[in-house]
Amino acid sequence: MATNKPVDVVIVGFGWTGAIMAIELAQAGLNVLALERGEDATTVPNWAYPKVVDEISQSARNGLLQNLSKSTVTIRHHKDDRALPYRQIGSFKPGTGVGGAGIHWSGVHSRVMPQELRLRSHITERYGARFIPEGMTLQDWGVTYEELEPHFDRFEQVCGTSGKAGNLQGRALEGGNPFEAPRSHEFPLPPLTDPPTSALFAKATRELGYHPYPLPAANASRPYTNPYGCQLGPCNFCGFCSDYGCINYSKASPQTTILPVLYRMPNFALRTQAHVLKVNTDSAGKVATGVTYVDAQGHEVEQPATMVVLAAFHLHNVRLMLSSGIGQPYDPGTGQGKVGRNFCYQLLNSVNLFFDKNVYINQFMGAGGVGQAIEDFYGDNFDHGKLGFIGGGVIWGRQTGNGPVRGIPLPSGSPAWGSGWKAAVKKNFLHTGRIESQLSNMAYRGCYLDLDPTYRDAYGTPLLRMTLNWQDNDLRMSEFFGEKLSQIGKAMGATSQSGRVLKRGDNWDTRAYQSTHINGGTAMGADPKTSVVNKYLQSWDVSNLFVLGANVFAHGIGYNPTGLVGALAYWSAANIRATYLKSPGPLVRG
Repeated sequence: MATNKPVDVVIVGFGWTGAIMAIELAQAGLNVLALERGEDATTVPNWAYPKVVDEISQSARNGLLQNLSKSTVTIRHHKDDRALPYRQIGSFKPGTGVGGAGIHWSGVHSRVMPQELRLRSHITERYGARFIPEGMTLQDWGVTYEELEPHFDRFEQVCGTSGKAGNLQGRALEGGNPFEAPRSHEFPLPPLTDPPTSALFAKATRELGYHPYPLPAANASRPYTNPYGCQLGPCNFCGFCSDYGCINYSKASPQTTILPVLYRMPNFALRTQAHVLKVNTDSAGKVATGVTYVDAQGHEVEQPATMVVLAAFHLHNVRLMLSSGIGQPYDPGTGQGKVGRNFCYQLLNSVNLFFDKNVYINQFMGAGGVGQAIEDFYGDNFDHGKLGFIGGGVIWGRQTGNGPVRGIPLPSGSPAWGSGWKAAVKKNFLHTGRIESQLSNMAYRGCYLDLDPTYRDAYGTPLLRMTLNWQDNDLRMSEFFGEKLSQIGKAMGATSQSGRVLKRGDNWDTRAYQSTHINGGTAMGADPKTSVVNKYLQSWDVSNLFVLGANVFAHGIGYNPTGLVGALAYWSAANIRATYLKSPGPLVRG
C-alpha cells in the first residue's frame, strides 16, 4: 500500500459541507486535502447548453447521481425482514462527484425552528412526557438556534439566497414568514417573482386564514456577488434545477459560490476518483491518523492527516463510522449503542391540480426554490393535543418546471397511451400545477442503520443496511396534511386533483421518488450515550474527527435540510478555528 505525504486536514467528500470546511480551514492556514470519490465537474463544460437540458441523460439516466452498480445500500422495513439492495434510483437520489447533491438540489433554503433543536424538552414541557409514543426516541440536539443564527446568516450570504424576512431581530415584517425565528439580517436578495401556481396558492391560503410567504430560494433573483467574491446571475426560470446543474450561474452550489476562490489557494488540494474505505486510528482507537482510499487505478492508498473531516453524503458518512469501528454500533434489541441510531427520513405528499382552459400555469417554466408556502402547521405552531401525533411540516405551491421525460401528470381516468393520452396532454399540460406537504419524521427505536451481513460493494466493504418504515405517528400526521392539501387545492380553483397522500396502512415504497432528505444515524447531542458527535460535530470517541451532514440530525425535520447542514458546517468550522486549533482535544467533556 502506498502512503502519501501527511496533511493537516483530510476531508472525505466534496459537496457543500466539504467545500465549506475546506475554505474555512484553508483560510486558517492549514494544509487541506479533499478526497472525492466521483469526478470533477464545472458549469462549463458540464452544464453548458444544450447538454444541460438533456432530460434523458439527467432525469431518466440519473447523470449526476451515484452509480449503484458500484456501491449502494440494502433496505428493509423491519429488523426481522431480509434486506435487499437498492438497485435503481427511486425514493432518494444520492449525488456523486465534486459538488455532490449541491449540484442537483432544487435550491429551497430554509432554516430550522428553535423548538426543533430541543424537541424532547419542548414536547415534555407543553404536553407532558406521556405524550411521546412508546418507541419514539426523541432527544435534544445539544445546540441552540441562537448559537447557530450567525451561521445560518453566513450560509445565506454565501448562497445569495432570495427571500423576505418575517422576523428581523425580533421585529415582525409584513410579507415574510410570521412564524420564523429572529434573523440578524434581511435576505441577500429579494424574493423570486411568483409563477402562476405560487400566486394562486398565496391567494387561496390567505383567504383561508393562513399566512403565505415567499420560500427562501438559493436561486438568485438579481445579479449578486457573495462574501467570497463569487458572482451569480439572475435566474431565468428555465425549469432545469432539480436533477440538473445550473447553466446560468444562478443556483447556489459549491461550483458557483466557493470553489472558484478555494481552487486558487496554494494550501488546498483535491483528488477525485478517490473512494475512502475507512478512517484509520491509533492502536487505542482514540486518535484518527488519516484515511485509506482506493484511487482511480484501483490501488489502496493511505493518507495520513492530523485531522479528519467526514463530509460525504449522509449514507457514506454513517457507513464509514461503522466500517472504521468508531463509536458503539446501535442495537435495537437493547437500545444501547449510538452509531446508526435515530435514522429518519421525511414524508412528502404531492397533489396535482388541474384547472380549466382559462387558467394558464405553464408548468414548463420554473425554478427549484421558487414558490409560496405556509407554516401554520409546521413544528408546534399548532396544538397537537387532540391530534394524536408529534411533528408537522411546510405546505407549499412551487413551480419547478416539468417536461415530457420527467413525467406529465394527468387527471385520474385519463388514457395511459395512444391518441387518448395525447389529447389529454394537449388539454391539460398548460393548465396543471402542484402543491405539496413536506413533513418531519421522528426517530424510532426500530428504525436504524447498520452494516449488511450479506452484501458488499465493488470494493469489498459491507453495504449499509437501512431498516425503516412509516410509523403510526407519521401516517396520522400525513392524513391530517392530506386534508389540508385537498382544502387548499379546492380554494385555488382546481377542477380536479390527483396525487399521493400517505395513509395509515401504507409502507415506505422505495420505487417512487419521495425525497433525498435522509437524516440521522450519527446524531448530535449532549449525551455521549445517545449521540455520536457533540454540539460542535466532533466525535465523542475520536476528538480529531469531525462529522458533518444531515446524518447528525437527531430527527427528520420538515424543512429542506441544506440550510441547516450548511449552517452546522460553518458553526463547526468557526469553533475549530477559534478553539480547537489552539488546544486540540475534546471541545466538550463527556
